[in-house]
Parts: sequence; C-alpha cells; structure tokens
Amino acid sequence: MEQDVEQDAAEFAARARAFLDAHAEPAPDRGAFTWGEGDDRMAYFSADPPDVDLAKVKQARAWQRIRHENGFGWITGPAQYGGRGLTPVHDLIYDTVESEYDVPDTGMISVVGLGMIGPTILAHAQQSMRDRWLPAMYRGDAIACQLFSEPGAGSDLASVTTRAVREGDGWSITGQKVWTSVAQHSQIGLALARTNPDAPKHRGITAFLVPMDAPGVDIRPLRQMTGGADFNEVFLTDVHVPDENRLGEVDGGWTVALTTLMNERATVGSEGAGPVGAALSPDRLAGLLRATGTIGDGALRARLAELLVDAMATGHLNARALRKLRGGVAPGPEMSVSKLMYGQNLTKAAHLITDVLGLRAVADTGQWGTYAWSEMLLATPALRILGGTEEIMKNILAERVLGLPKEPGIDTRSPFRELRRSGAEASK
Repeated sequence: MEQDVEQDAAEFAARARAFLDAHAEPAPDRGAFTWGEGDDRMAYFSADPPDVDLAKVKQARAWQRIRHENGFGWITGPAQYGGRGLTPVHDLIYDTVESEYDVPDTGMISVVGLGMIGPTILAHAQQSMRDRWLPAMYRGDAIACQLFSEPGAGSDLASVTTRAVREGDGWSITGQKVWTSVAQHSQIGLALARTNPDAPKHRGITAFLVPMDAPGVDIRPLRQMTGGADFNEVFLTDVHVPDENRLGEVDGGWTVALTTLMNERATVGSEGAGPVGAALSPDRLAGLLRATGTIGDGALRARLAELLVDAMATGHLNARALRKLRGGVAPGPEMSVSKLMYGQNLTKAAHLITDVLGLRAVADTGQWGTYAWSEMLLATPALRILGGTEEIMKNILAERVLGLPKEPGIDTRSPFRELRRSGAEASK
C-alpha cells in the first residue's frame, strides 16, 4: 500500500514537471546565500505602485488560467467544477515542483480566494453560486476577498454590526469592513452581516456573497506604514444581494465563518521560503552580525541561537502536520501553535535585528543588508494580528488542547441588541 502511494506521488510529480517544462522556465539558480550579493530588500507586504500591482494581477490570472487548462488549477477540487479530485498531498507535491520554476506569483488569487473563500463556497453556498463562482475562481477569471473584520469587530468577529435586512427576494446590506486584502481586484466578497440582533451574537449572523461591483460598494485603500496599500476598507450602503447569494442558513453564518477561519489558520500557519523564511535564515542573520561588527557580543549570539531553535521547532511542527496530512488525517490544533510561533519568531527576529542595526534601521547609510530590513521591521506587528491574533490563538490552545474553561465574561446567551446597549451605556 505504501509503495503504491509513493508510486502515485512520483507519477504525479512527473506529470507536473512535464507541464511546467512546457509552459515555464526553470527558476534561476540563486546558489548559496552570500552576504553583499543580490537584492537585499526584505519586505513582507507589497509597496508596488498601482500600475505595477495591476500588471502582476494580470500575470497571476493568466498563469492560473494556464494551470487550470492543464489540470493543475484546482488539484483537490471536485471534477464537476473543473477540479482533479485528488488529495492535499498532490497539491503539496505540485507546489514543491512548481517552486523550481520561474512563474508569476499567484498569492493575490490563491491565499484568500482559493485557499479560504473557495472551500467555504464549496461547503456552504447554494448550487447556483457554486456553479457560477467556483469554476471562475479556480480558472483565474474571478478573484474573491473576505469581508469579515470591522472597526469594532476584529478578534471578536461575532460582534459584527454590518446589517442585512430582508428586501423582497433578497437582502439589503449596510456596514463597514476593514483590512480587506485584494478587495480592489476582487469580483466577489464573502461578507458576514447581522440579520437578527435579538439573537445571541453568534446566532444572529448570516453569510453572503457580495458582488464587488454592485451599487453601494465603495472600496478605499488603506496606506500602511511600510509604504504599500495591500489592505482596504469597504463601505456597503444599501447593497442589494439576491437570496441565492446567501451561504448556509439564515442566522447560521457563524458556522460558515468557522469554515473560512479554519482554512485561514492552515494558510497562515506555515513558514515558507518567502520573506518569512529569509528573515529567519541563519546565514542572513549571522551575516548581519558580522557585517555590523556585533558577532562578538555573546548576548546577541545567544538570542540568535534561541531564535533559530524556535524557528527549527516550528518547522518540525509543520512537518508533523504534513505527515498527518499524507496519512489522511486532518491537522489539528498544531496549526494554531504554528501560527502563534509564526508571529512570535518574526517578532523576536525584529527585536534582534533592531538592536543590531541601531540607527541604521531608520536611516539609509548605503551599507548592503542594513536599512533594507526596514520594511520587514515595520510589517512585523501585523503578523501577530492577521489570521487570528496571538490572544485568539492562545485561547484556542487553552480551550481545545489543555481543556481549560472558556474565557470568563463572554456572554453567549443575551440578545446582541442588549449587548450593544450595555456597551454604550458603560462608555458614558
């Protein structure tokens, strides 16, 4: 049995390689990292101007279309929607093979839309919405965003105040969403809205697919301190949405949200070879200490060693989740541990780098590999928030792994309308 699995994996990898050989060039051989050579920019978020950003989106959509036409656009998806019906292991095999080739970055399509929204539509949407959006999304024709967070409902997502009111054969949605990635490029958004303020806060929410070009949708970019504008705030003013766009039951949107959040944890909870991996590279960090003349500082070396051990442990945790996946077992709470470590490792790295660089972190002296860290340093606080804050991750681990009681003071029984009134009165 194990031999059959290995043979299947090898055959699939060979087919993937044949496809990539026909449609892409091998990635340039970067060789071993050498301090002082190549591009030293260290950034997590994009700071591209709008025209460059739009060009990258077009390239990503074109490459996703080529993947789809050749059977690699949705490897795990049902055949009726254009998928291959294979396992997550096949998905990982393809990603590993593709990493050896020079292809467009499809993160703006895949991370939120294909990684989080697509599985939620498949699990909860009405048939007409599945038929319309799933093939379009995985073919690259449509991009999806997540309209969850609000100015007063981030970590406490069940406190959303965007409202949806029955209007004929559909719903009228009004409210404000914030920190919405790729909203400016999206054709559809998965929104949570309050449909029953007289129900407890987790039970009066409904999920909808909102066309991003519908009248009443206003998308405004948010400028980050890194210089880019990856996120947006989205204002919804009397946006009409047909009832067929509803996901799940009326007032049952929390179940829909959990499906999305589960996929979000898995997406954010792994450290790859991108900017996060580079920031935790032993060669790059040790090279920084040598270049700045601080390698002789025993305290800094001890902090570097501790950081690299933590990063190694997180890598082993991710590898364990991968082994479970290959064995047909869905990863458990280790994804929350991994996500927690993901943010903490980057925070430790940022503090170490800042102490090593001193003023060179805020003033460009022209020295290679110094001021180039500034974008990563400015982005690090966001990594402790996106995909679930550290506090949320710790609550999940406390309750679901350690069996501790739920956080005291969370009212899951009173009508949401009363909770809001109590909060307002308390603030007077």
